Amino acid sequence: MARRLRLTKFRELSLDDPFFDSLKAGYGGFPEWFTSKADEDLYVVDDDGKLSGMIYLKREAGPIADVTPPLPAGTWLKVSTLKIEGKGTKLGERVLKKIFDAALAEGADGIYVTVFSVHKKLIELFKRYGFTECAFKETEDGTELVLARSLRDMTGDLVADYPFIHTAGQKAWLLAVYPEYHSRLLPDSILNNEPREIIQDVSHTNTIHKIYIGKLALTRMSPGDAVILYRTTDRQGHAYYRSVVTSVCVVEEVRTKRNFADVDAFVEYCRQHSVFSEDELREQFLTSPRLYLIKMTYNAAFGKRLTRGALLDAGLVSEQPRWDLRSLSQRQLRDILGMGNVNARLIVD
Repeated sequence: MARRLRLTKFRELSLDDPFFDSLKAGYGGFPEWFTSKADEDLYVVDDDGKLSGMIYLKREAGPIADVTPPLPAGTWLKVSTLKIEGKGTKLGERVLKKIFDAALAEGADGIYVTVFSVHKKLIELFKRYGFTECAFKETEDGTELVLARSLRDMTGDLVADYPFIHTAGQKAWLLAVYPEYHSRLLPDSILNNEPREIIQDVSHTNTIHKIYIGKLALTRMSPGDAVILYRTTDRQGHAYYRSVVTSVCVVEEVRTKRNFADVDAFVEYCRQHSVFSEDELREQFLTSPRLYLIKMTYNAAFGKRLTRGALLDAGLVSEQPRWDLRSLSQRQLRDILGMGNVNARLIVD
């Protein structure tokens, strides 16, 4: 089944779609509000042409005075409408990543969302990524909680501060990913010449958290380290032009095969965040004497894909040692992210 997140206009959607029934029932003025937004953009989730999600984001200048207490002065991105029909995947995380991407692109100081307390799973999701209950809003349809997240103040917690990357005291790495796994694992980092149909509705493509499994000695890495992912060439002898750096992640955990009591524990840990099927995971565990894993947050896709040749020509990375796993200086990290048009705000410290 093909599930995709895409940008569209309100006028391209039908208010008669059954997807909107719960919104019309929960918000008395929803039809009028929906019609008034005809020419504005929103994100929707399609399941083979069937609408299963919508995200409407609005830039506002603070203070935000229609909540109690008011939110302080600054530029806010409001998650004005959010509804996702889950089907056992973690699409909510992918939507949240899109919200963070939009907020950074808008230069926002913070993000806020209003939500009724009955939506417990949604509230838990926002809180996991640094949102706190800070106010409430009285409406004709009842009292909503206000959850807000500052994009200026940091907590020091890797997940609560996502998508920001703390560099003080941390290392940086270049890590290779084979083409057959790259865009399945990192859907926002798909290359222009790759078919979008390879992105499936499975947990590892929808999540902020990724698990990389390999035979390289990944124990050189530590939690908090930045990782630039390098998609290797899909044609023998064409690495100069076709090997590309595409994404930046942050290490959460490093494990080896010995950290798992048995194959079931290994599969349970990996299955929602790796590109491998359960059968593939079992085969790897049972046949490979050495396995190394890193769990990472997927922080940003490069706005501009950089080829191996571009990095060599700019003098940012040398030909040797091998590019499968190699350390980078903080200067190399910042320069590569800059060349790749990654928002400079992501790097803190």
